[in-house]
Amino acid sequence: MEKPNYPKILFISRAYPPILGGIENQNYEISKSLSEIADVKIIANKFGRKMLPLFAPYALIQIIFLLPKYDVILLGDGVLSIIGWFVKLFSQKPVISIAHGLDLNWNSSSLGVWYEKILIKLYKKLWVEIFFEKIDKFIAVGNTTIKEGVKLGIPKEKFVFVPNGVDTEKFLGTRNYSRHDLEKTINMNLSEKKVLLTLGRLARRKGVAWFIENVMPKLPNNIIYVVSGNGPDKENIKAAIKRTKQFDRVKLFGPATDPEKFLLYNTVDLFVQPNIKVAGDMEGFGLVVLEAAVCRRVVITSELEGLKDAITNGKNGFLVDPENTEKYAAKIKALLENDDVRKIFGERAREFVKENYTWEIIAKKYLEEIKKTII
Repeated sequence: MEKPNYPKILFISRAYPPILGGIENQNYEISKSLSEIADVKIIANKFGRKMLPLFAPYALIQIIFLLPKYDVILLGDGVLSIIGWFVKLFSQKPVISIAHGLDLNWNSSSLGVWYEKILIKLYKKLWVEIFFEKIDKFIAVGNTTIKEGVKLGIPKEKFVFVPNGVDTEKFLGTRNYSRHDLEKTINMNLSEKKVLLTLGRLARRKGVAWFIENVMPKLPNNIIYVVSGNGPDKENIKAAIKRTKQFDRVKLFGPATDPEKFLLYNTVDLFVQPNIKVAGDMEGFGLVVLEAAVCRRVVITSELEGLKDAITNGKNGFLVDPENTEKYAAKIKALLENDDVRKIFGERAREFVKENYTWEIIAKKYLEEIKKTII
């Protein structure tokens, strides 16, 4: 339904559900929420990276025919800046790009493919030096993303910070899971055990291998670590488990479906995201820490990059110096000693997220920035 007095937005996404991933989820949620308060047409690649070479020309053809009816183009991430560059060859309509972090600062082997170094060189030559220049505004999901963009030569005034959100309604009514459900799901007896969880794409920057090798040996033996996800650092994580002989304390679960994700969030004792600094890679925001907080889990994460934008220390989680073994171990031990403290803090964390990070709130911020860009 047409919404008068609101801009008509052509939203282009190369990463969209049913494919799983951080950008996929963010693009879906922001496009859905924007559609409730503005006129939005979505052109999306729903088939993953293998279809990206075909999606770009397909999207451009669609834009050529649709653009006269729309006021602005919103790109789902910086990789699509090539489309913005082509659009500027024949139109002066504004092009805005969401900036997640790695889409601006791609400089490490995050894809886990042999030809990635060639792709990085190509990206730096074309995207950084040519395509980004044509974007009218970048909506960055984290302040560190802005800093990295400025280092690349993008004018600071082109950036605005708007955090990611979380679908709080999606997590309502998911508290009926029991510890027994968790035992069945991960196939482990958890009697007298405390459970830590990390969930998401297993890139080196997530710090899972570091945590297994450095923090887990300093924790009591009744503490179990569940790692849910897949990614290029998985073999390194397996090697860390083998080196430390923690086969009975670390459980690799694999990528979680939504029901499995809800179960994990709602039945573990603590959520940890022990990110480490990796040159050329970065955490743009850290949506999973908000999801965990909405499920009343106490979150412990590194005071690093976009995680500092997602977690306000003492409000919806706790920030720890990255790669500080002693501080991680001490914070985990202290929080696991008192179930009541975790329960009270979990309730407060959930309310904090609901008051500040719903997609409805975030979509309104996007809309205001889009309006400012339209002349």
